[in-house]
Amino acid sequence: MSAKEINIYINGEVRQIQASLSIEKLLNLLKLNKKNIAIEINRVIINKSDYHSHIIEANDQIEIVNFIGGGNHINTKEPLVIAGKEYKSRLIMGSGKFKNFEENLKALEIAESEIITVAVRRTNISDPNLPMITDIINPNKYTYLPNTAGCYNAEEAIRVLNLAREAGGWNLVKLEVLGDDKTLYPNMIETIKASKILVKEGFKVMAYCTDDPILAKKLEENGCSAIMPLGSPIGSGLGIQNKLNIKIIIDNCSVPVIVDAGLGTASDACIAMEMGCDGVLVNSAISKARNPILMAEAMKQAVISGRNAYISGRMEKNIIAKASSPMKDF
Repeated sequence: MSAKEINIYINGEVRQIQASLSIEKLLNLLKLNKKNIAIEINRVIINKSDYHSHIIEANDQIEIVNFIGGGNHINTKEPLVIAGKEYKSRLIMGSGKFKNFEENLKALEIAESEIITVAVRRTNISDPNLPMITDIINPNKYTYLPNTAGCYNAEEAIRVLNLAREAGGWNLVKLEVLGDDKTLYPNMIETIKASKILVKEGFKVMAYCTDDPILAKKLEENGCSAIMPLGSPIGSGLGIQNKLNIKIIIDNCSVPVIVDAGLGTASDACIAMEMGCDGVLVNSAISKARNPILMAEAMKQAVISGRNAYISGRMEKNIIAKASSPMKDF
């Protein structure tokens, strides 16, 4: 340090500056605008009118502050990313059980969903003039997510998804291999087997699975792009029955975790999002509601509210009361 330089401390960090600098010259050196800042030197606030005359001395403790947004920085608009693609909405919708494709489209529009699941079925060659879903719901506007609903083994599921890719060129798919007709629970042995093969064939697999954290992690290790544990049996409307396991899956997996199956109303979707799920897939809760369009809007709001609550960080739970108002000076 030369004789013409001195040490000072700015916001806790040591700096070397030329001796006899005024505050105004220091701000010019730091490229700071004095308009929206406050300066304290050795715990004394300096008036802006004195910036040009106040000379900084060696070892001065200087604090320079300005206004920022209060609290932690949280991005409530953070997109859902699946297989490298960003989606604004965290609500995925199904396409079954609606009165018609037009009602399905209206529900999609009001929910602002971007992904819709579609089943692969034989074309009605006896009446080719009947409308197809692609005639009403534009696959160029919405991301079609072909699923393997109705498949009971890996071979069937792989066959169906290869047909889907040939039909529409879709690589993002939902793998769903069922175990029995009564519970429609996933057959995890066949699901894991199919996932490994499909990933090798270039598919981006979103896997419907049980709420077993170990098996869910195995699907991720196989290369699945998203894990989709059931909340309760398909179409049951029972909501999330095993919050503990779902939470373990969320904590263990680095790919998106999307609750699929069993949600019955908006509060179920909100709970899933408050737990930290990356999204929800809803079909029956919307399509079987008395007013599907209104329920679709409620689901949208629930997903947004649940996500915001999760990001905000809820208060700690206590087993005793804690007064909000202070008792001092009562």
